[in-house]
Amino acid sequence: MKVHLALGPGLLENVYEACLRHELASRGLSVEHQVPVPVRYGGITVDAGYRLDLLVEDRVVVELKSVKAIEAIHRAQLLTYLKLSGKRLGLLINLNVVHLKTGIKRMVFG
Repeated sequence: MKVHLALGPGLLENVYEACLRHELASRGLSVEHQVPVPVRYGGITVDAGYRLDLLVEDRVVVELKSVKAIEAIHRAQLLTYLKLSGKRLGLLINLNVVHLKTGIKRMVFG
């Protein structure tokens, strides 16, 4: 919330990502960014260029958006990332909102 209060809505996702990563790390949390997510199919591994925006404490996948509204495809994307990464918990955060609490969706896979 601190990042959103300071910057407000309307910026690009990569700006929010860098600032959120800094904020979480400054609080002592382990944060990886742009973590590759390979696709495994039929005994092969395909690097299709998928990346997790943030992975916090090796447990929570954070997918950031800066869009007019969260759509079903955004939820599906996060669920797919959870499945492919083997993680259970994810946050879908749309930062292009006036009040951040309306832009956060918590999702659990499995």
